[in-house]
Amino acid sequence: MNDAIITVQGLKKRYGSRVVLDGIDFAVQRGSIFALLGENGAGKTTTVRALTTLLRPDEGIARVGGFDCVREAANVRRIVSLTGQFAGVDELLTGRENLRMMGRLYRLDRRTANERADRLLERFDLVETADALAKTYSGGMRRKLDIAVSLLAEPQALFLDEPTTGLDPRSRLHLWEMISELARGGTTVFLTTQYLEEAERLADRIAVVHRGRIAAEGTAEQLKRLVGGGRIELSFRSEAEAAGGARLLNGRIEDRSVSVPVAQEGSSFEELRLALNLLHDFGLEPTGVEIRKPTLDDVFLGLTGDARKEAAG
Repeated sequence: MNDAIITVQGLKKRYGSRVVLDGIDFAVQRGSIFALLGENGAGKTTTVRALTTLLRPDEGIARVGGFDCVREAANVRRIVSLTGQFAGVDELLTGRENLRMMGRLYRLDRRTANERADRLLERFDLVETADALAKTYSGGMRRKLDIAVSLLAEPQALFLDEPTTGLDPRSRLHLWEMISELARGGTTVFLTTQYLEEAERLADRIAVVHRGRIAAEGTAEQLKRLVGGGRIELSFRSEAEAAGGARLLNGRIEDRSVSVPVAQEGSSFEELRLALNLLHDFGLEPTGVEIRKPTLDDVFLGLTGDARKEAAG
């Protein structure tokens, strides 16, 4: 990729006998949102820690902004910021005080730190609570303050490690809007998530990581094409009729419904016609029919073979 700000080649990390990263490769385009999607323990946080110089990989090369994350760590730190899974703000300071203090720690002069703090408070809709102690903030407000702190140094790349874990749906939606706005403003956003909807909603490209390896990478639509043309869902009057339909169509039964995979994209209607004709020949008439396109859930389960634990923290 010609304008990749992040490149990873053959990255490996092991803790004793446990392999956490097993030779992952990917690249992230400047100004884009890239999502690393995987279940707990897949290697997402380890990847972020390697890219932000907090962890030294055993093998492989990781570069951010053209700088090697091991040999040129100081240069990498100057152009990246990281917001972890848990709020890192000082609860005994106000929102404004947190931002101003961190601005000074970033070696900004007092005037610049104050100006950027005020601008970020407005950008993240925290003006009304700017002078309240951070311990009085809701989870969503703390997460916004966390990200605002990460933007004080105006990083080229912002790393968000499971940024919406533990947030209520309204706060999650608001934060998604903020993240999209950051990318539109030119900031590269690298986020890890176990929420499939989050990856699809935000990311320009998604990499599915499983047991330390990249199982697949692409846009959401490209990934969906990996699992074929989707499914045909058929409803029947009774469980007995559903069982008969499942046997005829080699489908999966659940109560009085049958799910039949579609072999390839674009063949749904033809396969539906053939299925209905076959059922009719055997005296079975479904009470409901639905063609479902493939989802990221289908992709994730197909690639990992694991039950998704979306609600896990």
